[in-house]
Formats: sequence, structure tokens, C-alpha cells
Amino acid sequence: MNRPLFVSLDGPKGTGKTTLLEAITQVLRAGNQKVIRLCERKSDPFRGETMALVNNLARNPSTDLEWAVCQGFAESRSWISRHVLTKQPPDSIILIDRWYPSDAAFRQTVPFSDILQLNMDRDVQVPDLHVGVVTEPEISWARAATRSRGLGGTVIQKYAEHVACTESFEKAVADHGWILCRNEGTIEEATMQVVTQIYQVMLARNWGRGTQ
Repeated sequence: MNRPLFVSLDGPKGTGKTTLLEAITQVLRAGNQKVIRLCERKSDPFRGETMALVNNLARNPSTDLEWAVCQGFAESRSWISRHVLTKQPPDSIILIDRWYPSDAAFRQTVPFSDILQLNMDRDVQVPDLHVGVVTEPEISWARAATRSRGLGGTVIQKYAEHVACTESFEKAVADHGWILCRNEGTIEEATMQVVTQIYQVMLARNWGRGTQ
């Protein structure tokens, strides 16, 4: 690879994204791959301002405020694309926990197509591989509820909302051709599914360079 391979894992709460990222990292590094782990939340210099909007949205729901939240996250991803992703080693695999679909999946009224366009207009980097991690809603809801921090949700508070979020996320995965990873079996099965997809993308990129 002559530039980093950018891989995003997104999905509703409790689907095991963080655990899966850790397992994928271990397998790739065992195969002598240079892996960079990033977190959108930790890389975002505007997080405080945007989360203030999110908290306001939770108390005072409105389409205008929701749109302002989506704009804030898009601006943050644009900044990360320019100032963080471009600084990574060229032959590395960047794994990021959450990117633009995660935020879109949890919104209540703004269509995902509008949020996607919002990110594209700001030149937010498109992942080379977008993985949607899902489970049946009752499984992820139960997992999230047992975590030490609980559901930890500002926007999603009810099971019905979580079900709707999961359904909308799966639809987005299908509509946009992302990779769907159902993380309901063993972590080893989900890990190998994603690792196999990463190596396939790497191979396709190397072939593309060889034919130029």
C-alpha cells in the first residue's frame, strides 16, 4: 500500500464494536501488519461544543437542533480527515471506532442521505472498507445494559428507539454496499470475517497499482 488503508467499524450500541476492534488489531499485528487505532471521539477537537448541542437536543428535540448536531460532527470529521488521517504512516491499516454512519443511525428525523451528503460536501474521508456491526436488537440492548457505564446514551433511551436504530443501520449497510458483520456468534468468527475483507481490499489495491 502506498497510503493507509482506512477501515471504519460502525453500528448501534452493544454490538461489540470495541471488542471486535481489539481482536482484529491482534490478528493483523500477528500477521506483521502496521495497525493504527483511532477513535473519533478522542480525535475530535470540537467534541465539547458538539456534545453540548447533543445534550440540548435530548432536552429540547427539534429538527433545526438535530441538523446543527449533524453539521458539528461533519465539521469534526472533516478536521480529522485533514489533520489526523493524513499524518498516519503510508503502509498502515487505520482502524477507527465510529465514523459518519454511527451518528446518522442514531438521529431521529434527519434522513441519512442528507447526513451523508453533509459529510461528502466537507470532504470527509470515505473509508476503504466500511463495516457495519450489528446483532439482533434484544441482544445488543441486553449487552449495552450490562456494561459498567450502562446504555450511556443521550439520544437513544428506549428499546423501541434502539430497534428502529438497528433497522435503519442495516438498511444503510445494504443501500450503500458496506460489509455487514453480524456479531452474534463467536468473536473469532466475526474477527475473521472482517480480517478477510481487509486483506481482500489490500489485494485489490495492489492489483490496481500493478495494472496502471
